[in-house]
Amino acid sequence: MGLAADLGYRHRPANAAQRGVQALGSSRAGAWLFSRTLRHLDDAVARVSRGRQSAPQLLAGLPVLDLTTTGRRSGRPRTSHLVSIPVGDDLAVLGTNFGQPATPAWVLNLEADPRATVTYRGRTLSVTARQATDAERDAVVERSRGIYGGYEKYQQRISGRRVRVFVLEGAG
Repeated sequence: MGLAADLGYRHRPANAAQRGVQALGSSRAGAWLFSRTLRHLDDAVARVSRGRQSAPQLLAGLPVLDLTTTGRRSGRPRTSHLVSIPVGDDLAVLGTNFGQPATPAWVLNLEADPRATVTYRGRTLSVTARQATDAERDAVVERSRGIYGGYEKYQQRISGRRVRVFVLEGAG
C-alpha cells in the first residue's frame, strides 16, 4: 500500500456548484481572495467537523490534506492546507501559491528539511518529500488538469519562477 491508500485520500468528480467554485478560484480575483481567506475558513470547517471535512472539499470538491513542515528559520511546526495529486502509490503537491508570484513558505521549508507529516481526515503519517523527477512532474501536472483546472491557470500567471512539485513518500 502507498501513502494515498494509507490515508484513504482520493478525488471524486465535482458537482456543478463545486465546478463553479473551482472556476472562481481559478480566476485572478478568486485566487487572490482564496489565498487570503481560505485557510481561515478551512480551519473553521475542520474544527466544526472534527477534521472530517475541509472547506475546499465542501465548496469545490477538492480533498485537502494538512502538510506540516518544520519552519526553516523558526524550527517550529508549520501547517499548510494543500490539495494533493496521486502519483503512483504516493501523493504529490504543487507549489503554485494560488498563482501568486511568491514561492509558498512550505516549499522553502521542505527544501530545507524534507521530513514532514500529512494529516487527512484525522489520520497522520510521517512522510519524506523529494523533488519530482521531470517525468513525475509532467505526469503530476497532466493529472492535476483533470482534478483542478486552476493549477494550469496558476502556472500561466506565474512568471519568473518554476512551480516546484514534490512527491511525498511514506516514511515507514
